[in-house]
Amino acid sequence: MKWRLSAKLAVFLMLGSRAAVAHHSFGAEYDGSKPVTLTGVVTKVEWTNPHFYFFIDVKDPNGAVANWKLEGYPPTVLNRIGWKKDETMRPADEVTVFGWRARDGSNWAHSREVTFQKNGKKLQSGPPAGNGDGGNKPPAIPK
Repeated sequence: MKWRLSAKLAVFLMLGSRAAVAHHSFGAEYDGSKPVTLTGVVTKVEWTNPHFYFFIDVKDPNGAVANWKLEGYPPTVLNRIGWKKDETMRPADEVTVFGWRARDGSNWAHSREVTFQKNGKKLQSGPPAGNGDGGNKPPAIPK
């Protein structure tokens, strides 16, 4: 009996530690002073915990295409605010996304709001910028 309880506890601790490592603060990955607005075509949508991710192809003024990874709310939050899995956002949809760039300068951003080009609908996709200071600084205001 003690062995079973110990085995269950070990599995729980391993799974719990994996989730803790996967989750991060806004300020650890993103720069609240670097807002970005991107328009592109959705290539992939992942409804995963602890965050939802979607990818868009964005063309620069010269016609070169870059694939961007965007992170947002957990799927449970998206459901509560009106998103529907496999309905709201699909590959081939054209969207405009407002968010904040990753600190490392890669094609990765934290999304805040998505505007769907087909109908002009705007939905929140992630929380406001945070910077790890406990809310002492206001979020960056896009210009």
